Amino acid sequence: MNQETVTAPGEPAVLTRHFRTLFPATARGAHGARHAAERWLAAQWEQPEAASGEEDTATASLLIAELTANAALHGRVHGRDARLALTLTPTTLRVEVTDARGDRLPVRTPDADTDADGGSESGRGLLLVTALADAWGCEPHHPGGKTVWAECVRGTAGAGRWTAGAGDRPPRVP
Repeated sequence: MNQETVTAPGEPAVLTRHFRTLFPATARGAHGARHAAERWLAAQWEQPEAASGEEDTATASLLIAELTANAALHGRVHGRDARLALTLTPTTLRVEVTDARGDRLPVRTPDADTDADGGSESGRGLLLVTALADAWGCEPHHPGGKTVWAECVRGTAGAGRWTAGAGDRPPRVP
């Protein structure tokens, strides 16, 4: 974990906190990374300048779970780890998950919309990310992976805005 103070001329100091961990791109690895991140966030939010409500905590936990699970399911390359990174400021939480599969970009599947009764066990994760995050997107990660990220303005409900990075595409809408 790194901490840095960022100051702009004429602005008060803003404390930015970082958490990073590598995890095996497996379901068990994603589970362990999620729990480590949740413990770190709980410790950060105990501090008065970073205090958070239950909604922020639940949203963060769900976003971390979805993005790490997607990396384990869709971004796995044998022998390569994935990375979970959190950036916490007084106003925003950014969750980034980097995996080795830059050729498999996230796409909202039409099946997720048509199978809303729960008959399918997958395909709705990005719908959840869209609903919870204020913005999310995907960026290439050298030398051939990708980073999927989601941002939440603390204390607000998500708007699900897709923000395109270089070389990626928005989710398909049926």
